[in-house]
Amino acid sequence: MVTASAPGKLYLFGEHAVVYGEPAVAAAIDRRATVTVEARDDDHLRVDSEDLTLDGFTVEYGRAAEEDPDVDVSESLIEAATGYVDAAVEQARDAADAPEAGFDVTIESEIPLGAGLSSSAAVTVAAIYAATRELGVELTPGEVAERAYRVEYEVQEGNASRTDTFCSATGGAVRVEGEDRESLDAPELPLVVGFDGGAGDTGALVAGVRDLKDTYDFAADTVDVVGDLARRGEEVLLDGDLEELGDLMDFNHGLLSALGVSSRSLDAMVWAARDAGALGAKLTGAGGGGCVVALDETEETETALRYLPGCEEVFRAALDTEGVRIE
Repeated sequence: MVTASAPGKLYLFGEHAVVYGEPAVAAAIDRRATVTVEARDDDHLRVDSEDLTLDGFTVEYGRAAEEDPDVDVSESLIEAATGYVDAAVEQARDAADAPEAGFDVTIESEIPLGAGLSSSAAVTVAAIYAATRELGVELTPGEVAERAYRVEYEVQEGNASRTDTFCSATGGAVRVEGEDRESLDAPELPLVVGFDGGAGDTGALVAGVRDLKDTYDFAADTVDVVGDLARRGEEVLLDGDLEELGDLMDFNHGLLSALGVSSRSLDAMVWAARDAGALGAKLTGAGGGGCVVALDETEETETALRYLPGCEEVFRAALDTEGVRIE
């Protein structure tokens, strides 16, 4: 039996534009998903969801088409809970040349599901790392990141970016542009995260931006500007200039709003943070619901968000410099 964990992450700059080869800057945070894997004597998978912000449940099923999960829950819930695990296990089987391997998989997570903090990437990275170790294969974080990206690309039907899985596998701050991935020597940041309790539909949001980009030249230009902003944001981050970093975060949120991926709840949290004195605030992730991230060394933003109707959870997030690891 092997247990591995991997961190979630938030975008400082570049979400949505990164899908089109523009750069993105992201940071791993100190909330992690933990996956325990134990090999079985058959080819079945048994997935035990302890939380994942879903009702806990256990489901066991085989690889053959006639051995579908036999549980009294919705098909969409089963797909959400098992899709990434299925694909991660296939990657582990491939890496170990063990196509018939079966596993008992237990998932626990501190990361809200679908909130823009890369819960799926953290689960996928930790699952691949644990399953390959259970089969006697040791992958580097870079190899895990690449295999995890293939999982997300498959499950998200081509809408995935390498940012999530690379950041989760390596930890720290990262820059991703196309297939180029780089770790950044970033300083500690006073990050405050607000969560509205919801989750956006990543596929629909990415498709909506694509439609706008294909229809209007100014939308395509906006995507390009998001990329330019990420390039400047990287420079400012490495310089440690929090004032300008906050300004650029505000600008990035405005561009994402123009692309139609914000929401009333996200905008309300962003403005509450700014009114409380945050240096900057923006949505993080695909949008449509989920989380915002703000820069504030004081307690004012935390207090403002805690008392804001529609904000379900507020927490400080520290940069997690350690990526996937064995527990």
